[in-house]
Amino acid sequence: MASLTELFGEELLGKAGPVKTSDALAGKKNIMIYFSAHWCPPCRGFTPQLAAKYKSFAADQNIEIVFASSDQDESQFNSYYGEMPWLALPFSNRSLKETLAQKFECKGIPMLVVLDDKGNLVTADGRGKVDEFLRAGGGGGGGGGPSASLAGLFGEELLGKAGPVKTTDALAGKKNIMIYFSAHWCPPCRGFTPQLAAKYKSFAADQNIEIVFASSDQDESQFNSYYGEMPWLALPFSNRSLKETLAQKFECKGIPMLVVLDDKGNLVTAEGRGKVDEFLHAGGGGGGGGGGGSSGTSPCCVIS
Repeated sequence: MASLTELFGEELLGKAGPVKTSDALAGKKNIMIYFSAHWCPPCRGFTPQLAAKYKSFAADQNIEIVFASSDQDESQFNSYYGEMPWLALPFSNRSLKETLAQKFECKGIPMLVVLDDKGNLVTADGRGKVDEFLRAGGGGGGGGGPSASLAGLFGEELLGKAGPVKTTDALAGKKNIMIYFSAHWCPPCRGFTPQLAAKYKSFAADQNIEIVFASSDQDESQFNSYYGEMPWLALPFSNRSLKETLAQKFECKGIPMLVVLDDKGNLVTAEGRGKVDEFLHAGGGGGGGGGGGSSGTSPCCVIS
């Protein structure tokens, strides 16, 4: 919760008055920041729609919204916030609102940013994807919950160390899923893989994290040999089109690359290689495990 307090400050405004950020956001799976203002006509149109979805589904889905106001004065803020059922940044803290707007590149309103429970960005396009988070059944994509969208992303089956496994079973209950784009022919990959494997063996089970290897090896023999060094899951090598789809989706231009997703398959960070210690370290939970930054700037192999 420390990272959320750093992001939002010690106190937020609730409907009954000030509340501690750590208390108000405890146990929330996602936090949305709603950049909006009453003077903006599209905001006035979107706010009641968002409020209706929030009242219907937010509690069941452990989602909270924090209003970040661009109103012109506190009177306008108070009037507009009166229409909202969620939390807000205190209007007096203009510098915090500006900091968040810069951090999440808010260039226009209404804008709805979705974060995970550690304050990492899931999507800056929450307005366009609000039904993935606030809807009957919950869980982005298709109403089937987290595993349904992950099966859509990875296919029905993954390769485990003992053979094929159902994606829904293999990824059930995982808080984060990492996609590891790598290949044995790439020297930086061969250097990074044993480091990642050691962290995975030490910390992944405690932190509900799984890794899926997406191979750029030149043939199945090389894949089999290289995957033999890895303790995690893999895309079946035969499914080249799926690997290419994921590489395009997450803009993989060089390897090794480690993409971190949340439990619904939404992007947390494409810079997992440089932030691996935030996710796989003693104590768990993104933010400050130390020592992971250097790997993000080390060489990579360009892939087409």
